[in-house]
Amino acid sequence: MIAASFVFFSVAGGLTLLLMLTGDQHLMRLVIESLQILASATAASGLAFALTDLFVLLPLRERKAFVPFSGLPNQKLTVVLTAYNDEASIGRAVKDFLGHAMVQRVIVVDNNSRDRTSEAASEAGAQVVVEKEPGYGKCVFRALSEGLAQSDTDLTLLCEGDMTFRAFDIDKFLAYIAHADIVNGTRIVEQLRDRETQLTTFMYYGNFAVGKLLEAKHLGQGTFTDVGTTYKLCRNHALRRLMPLLNPEINLEFNAHFLDTALTNRFSLVECPITFHARWGVSKGGNVDNRRALGVGLRMIKGILFSWN
Repeated sequence: MIAASFVFFSVAGGLTLLLMLTGDQHLMRLVIESLQILASATAASGLAFALTDLFVLLPLRERKAFVPFSGLPNQKLTVVLTAYNDEASIGRAVKDFLGHAMVQRVIVVDNNSRDRTSEAASEAGAQVVVEKEPGYGKCVFRALSEGLAQSDTDLTLLCEGDMTFRAFDIDKFLAYIAHADIVNGTRIVEQLRDRETQLTTFMYYGNFAVGKLLEAKHLGQGTFTDVGTTYKLCRNHALRRLMPLLNPEINLEFNAHFLDTALTNRFSLVECPITFHARWGVSKGGNVDNRRALGVGLRMIKGILFSWN
């Protein structure tokens, strides 16, 4: 705002010089006075925004006086993987997660695939359930429900079966879960991303922008930079309370809906930087191309600002 006022004052100065050269004093005086009024209003607005940020918003962001910590006696977790026509990758993904010491089991939720996804997952050692209702939201909701049904684990790790995420990041999630109900993975750290992924520059900055919108809506509840990643770790006791509040009818923008609903209902949520890799096979979600990603992003913005219904 202050920069804009400087531009207005500069234009007014230029017009003053033009006035001196042309001699059309009446018309130019009206233009200059209008610009000066607009510039003054812009400067005042900029100052008001700056003071609001300094004395109102900043204290809200800093209102937490301590870092929460709640350890978990049982850190074993159930991994739930969503899958749709992922025959090429699902077996490798299942073995990757089963190889981690803290993984009790891997459950693959096959969203009615037309290939051998279920067979490949089962052969790799996963428990397989089929969700016949199409849609990303339906598949994720079913996966979280399957994780909650396991009585010997207190944590549910949600991920995808396309090899874009890896099991070694579980150690990071476990370090962060002591501070929150939900740990959401973020792909924002450039050094942790492969050069060749389906996350284009447009999608990268789009996720970041919507994350900042979510952060502004829930000011003081955390820092958020990625609303599109599936990879997240949840405490089951919190997930049981959150699930009835979620709408599985929401499709590709379900992750943003999940985060917004959790924050609206005061669940504690923290981001964890994770690695992101080139997927095996063809993308079927919101990362197919920038045009489709734009549509998903606009629906995310609509849900955050207005309603998810």
